[in-house]
Amino acid sequence: MHAVQNVFGGAADNYDAARPGYHEGLVGEVLRYAGPGHRTAVEVGAGTGKATVLFAAAGVEMTCVEPDPKMAQLLRANAPEVSVEVCAFEDWSPGDRPRDMLLAATSWHWTDPVRRWDLAAAALNPDGIVAIFWNPVGVIDPALHADLARVNPRDTDLASGFGVRAGDWDEAYGMWPEAELEKDPRFGDVTTVRFREEISYATADYLKLLDSTSTYRLLDPAEREKALAAVGDIVDRHGGVIHLALFTDVCLARKARPTFGPG
Repeated sequence: MHAVQNVFGGAADNYDAARPGYHEGLVGEVLRYAGPGHRTAVEVGAGTGKATVLFAAAGVEMTCVEPDPKMAQLLRANAPEVSVEVCAFEDWSPGDRPRDMLLAATSWHWTDPVRRWDLAAAALNPDGIVAIFWNPVGVIDPALHADLARVNPRDTDLASGFGVRAGDWDEAYGMWPEAELEKDPRFGDVTTVRFREEISYATADYLKLLDSTSTYRLLDPAEREKALAAVGDIVDRHGGVIHLALFTDVCLARKARPTFGPG
């Protein structure tokens, strides 16, 4: 698990430059759900700080756990006001300072499925919350999508294939945490939210985005170069720009207060 978490270091610069951010409504939604006074957070797998900078700007005291040293270096440059610990979430401990919030931005699927909810519960104050979110994208132009899907089935979804329900992209992946949270008695008040906006990439920037994804990072370098070149040729033939629907899907849950029987 730890080795796979570190696949992004080789493309840290592309990750920082090309990965999309999160909808401007994300932080407000999370803080409204959390309630007054919730201003400390641990962020799991913070990467280069795509979400970190938004929460830090809102006055949240952030502890960022990031296993890859190269990603952590950029994180520190992007968000010098936050605390960064270079380790896997499974190796991190809140010590005697449980936090008000646990955040995970496109990273929760990299954590150990056997231990992660135990660790999440231990990381939180009695009234703490978890906010786990992803930012999938869909190609808006059906013709461009069809051409890309022939050579790039890995990271090519059609925007119109997304519905209104947060996490509806996840049926084939098993990453969306809603069902796990619903079954875990340590958490309650499970809520999901979807935001949508549109973004565009020129060919070179879109290739940087793909190069920063785990799907491409796990390929043999020669195979990765060939796959990216094929995608670039297609986007160029469609005018050199790709228009995408960017979704920010959020799953929220509140730590349940323990109940005590009579006696």
